[in-house]
Amino acid sequence: MASCASEKIKPSTHLSHDDKEYNMNKYLGAHVSASGGVEKSIDNALKINAKAFALFVKNQRQWTAKPLTDESISKFKLGFAENGYSAKYILPHASYLVNLGNPFPEKREKSVNSFIDELNRCRELGLECLNIHPGSHLREISEETCIDLIVDSIEQAFDAVPGIRIVLENTAGQGSNMGYKFEHLGMIINKLKDKSRIGVCIDTCHTYVAGYDIKELSGFKDTMSRFEDIVGIKYLKGIHLNDSKMKCGSKKDRHESIGRGFLGLDFFKIFMNDARFNNMPIVLETIDDTIWKEEIELLYDMENK
Repeated sequence: MASCASEKIKPSTHLSHDDKEYNMNKYLGAHVSASGGVEKSIDNALKINAKAFALFVKNQRQWTAKPLTDESISKFKLGFAENGYSAKYILPHASYLVNLGNPFPEKREKSVNSFIDELNRCRELGLECLNIHPGSHLREISEETCIDLIVDSIEQAFDAVPGIRIVLENTAGQGSNMGYKFEHLGMIINKLKDKSRIGVCIDTCHTYVAGYDIKELSGFKDTMSRFEDIVGIKYLKGIHLNDSKMKCGSKKDRHESIGRGFLGLDFFKIFMNDARFNNMPIVLETIDDTIWKEEIELLYDMENK
């Protein structure tokens, strides 16, 4: 385990953003709960002083859900405006049930329909994008065929719901999931007709366990250079900022709190001082939501150091 894995995050003395002038070029937050209604996500984001956040726009464990109520939509939009949030820094996450590359047509159609429903929910809430894992071949078809199915599914979603950007997340390489190689993401983007509505979210834990050794500065620079060459930095629209319980190349998706895993605090200092991640949602999915506020403050304190 990295030497910093045992370091504890000290409780912050900062009570709110009014107490410290944070660098507004970095928009940090977490994937907060929307239990009890999507409007509750705003309250939960405010509790941790989040400048950005993620949420599920419906129950991620169910294929179908009741439509959003007018009251819930109104409360979300009101809270959004009153607290100064911008849709640019909100990164809603699609259900984990959705598999846009499912090799079985009926099941893929079910996934596409569910995904379209979530895109419409984002549109109703005034959001601009929806983050999703690309899909899985289930060891039934080749990676190339799976990529073609993912592209077709995305094209169907584009046709059904205008205006919402689809943000593909890189994966850890666990099981039969696609997206653990930058090449997968690059191929999907290259095959799409409308590239203006596609983006990429980099998950730091997923990147590391997939085999990209970003822990040290040299490896981080090399990885970002490869991302630029294969995908293109212009497609980077968000970050899931997580430490890792598992070693580089393990292909095991196990998140850890900031500085307590194999990536360690030095990596996050590198990240926080890289301007390529300015002006986009940076979302924690770390394992202890009781310290999200302290983690966010810790990360802001790493800037310019």
